Amino acid sequence: AIFFLNLSLMIFSRILVKEAYESITRSTVKPVNVFIYGTRQAGISVAKALKGNSEFNYRLMGFISDEQHMIGKQLMGVTIYANDEHIFRTLEVKDVKTIIVSPQKMEEIRNSNLLVNFVDHNISLLTTVPMSEWDGTLASKSQIKDVQIEDLLPRDPIHVNMLRIAEILEGKRVMVTGAAGSIGSEIVRQVASFNPYSIILIDQAETPLHNMRLELQEKWRDLRTELIVADISNASRMEQVFIRTRPQYIFHAAAYKHVPMMEDNVSESVQTNILGAKIVADLAVKYKALRFVMVSTDKAVNPSNIMGCSKRICEIYVQSLAKHLEKTGVSTTKFITTRFGNVLGSNGSVIPLFREQIRKGGPVTVTHPEIIRYFMTIPEACQLVLEACAMGENGEIYIFDMGKPVKILDLAKRMIRLSGTPNVKIEFTGLRHGEKLYEELLNIKEFTKPTHHEKIMIADVRAYEYGEVSKQIDDLIRVSYDYDDMRTVKKMKELVPEFRSINSPYEAVDRLLEKITNGTEVRKS
Repeated sequence: AIFFLNLSLMIFSRILVKEAYESITRSTVKPVNVFIYGTRQAGISVAKALKGNSEFNYRLMGFISDEQHMIGKQLMGVTIYANDEHIFRTLEVKDVKTIIVSPQKMEEIRNSNLLVNFVDHNISLLTTVPMSEWDGTLASKSQIKDVQIEDLLPRDPIHVNMLRIAEILEGKRVMVTGAAGSIGSEIVRQVASFNPYSIILIDQAETPLHNMRLELQEKWRDLRTELIVADISNASRMEQVFIRTRPQYIFHAAAYKHVPMMEDNVSESVQTNILGAKIVADLAVKYKALRFVMVSTDKAVNPSNIMGCSKRICEIYVQSLAKHLEKTGVSTTKFITTRFGNVLGSNGSVIPLFREQIRKGGPVTVTHPEIIRYFMTIPEACQLVLEACAMGENGEIYIFDMGKPVKILDLAKRMIRLSGTPNVKIEFTGLRHGEKLYEELLNIKEFTKPTHHEKIMIADVRAYEYGEVSKQIDDLIRVSYDYDDMRTVKKMKELVPEFRSINSPYEAVDRLLEKITNGTEVRKS
């Protein structure tokens, strides 16, 4: 009995000490003054959670509303203010440096200037889980998170014809190359939701491919998948894969995409990007795939670097092959190319880089104060890829409306403000090899034709003769195996005359080709 009494006293004393410590700690930590943006049910639920749970340590000082009839009213004992030119003075007077955006309001104003203005005034923005996951409660502080830079970039919502996509993919065998990469993996996720017969995932990165396996097993347990570690430039290996899997729809996302890296690895860019695309496209025809969709890039337009030129050559080959087969009438395979700009959060993109640099205290490195880029989220880009697949006829290059361009310097500044560490410095490092100040979606000699989707246009591009293109590409691939970068680049420039190197040693090749061209013209005259 004495043992149990001592044990009970010991447990009780520990609980008492713990409660006393937590009480003292709570009383010494000053609560953070906050406003809640949103006065509908979701905003009220957030406010109740903050008031009813001391873990949050927030003091509600007011609400913000965009609804005129709510302005000036009282809600839960505090005033509702308008989001107008006076709001920042109000925040200053009430010593509020943090705003919690309700999940409902977040859905309404995401990617609008309503949020950007707060960031530009050094106001911290928080929100909860997305509205689609919101159950009306906040159980812990972990459910409140920072608003991300992706939520601030100006973009219009994208709507796709889900029924049309479902009609073509349901019950089909779908192959995705580069399936473990940023774009490829999202294509896999979206295709999985359309109930295909199976998905064949191809990548040469085994660990990311394994991670995809785990994700698919968790989310789509009944989905048939084949995960294949393979190099797309290995023709015999890829043929064996096609013989075994017989894909009906192919999304070709495998490619090297890092501009400075490919400037230093020219032959690898040719062998993976160009040879790999050629092998997969040819096998699509040989094994009677219904559609082949190639993921291209805006860097293929007036290319200034090896990566962009390699993708332009892929476009030329795929389009010339499509037209050749159409003329001869020997193939049922339709070829579609999609061309778009930077995607938010992709491997190697600036946003994850800036985020990591800010986490380490800086500096944040920007190549040039005037550099601008177009951005789209990975899911948005992949939705449009699937939509283009569904609408594509044959041989078209589809370009996407990427929204408004974003100055990278402004992006860096806003990310620093969002992080709550305004003292992080920005450092300009100079344009990298092959890097442009801005990207284009169209060549100066190209123009667009509309489609039924307001975000997708068809690029009216120059047609190439398949026989000549195929011969030139075979020559280029052969030269690439000599690993003589200058000779390889010269071949690429002969195939794509608009390829002009920028801030690169390959500018010497441009000068050489100019001399040859000028000399030829002089002799002709």
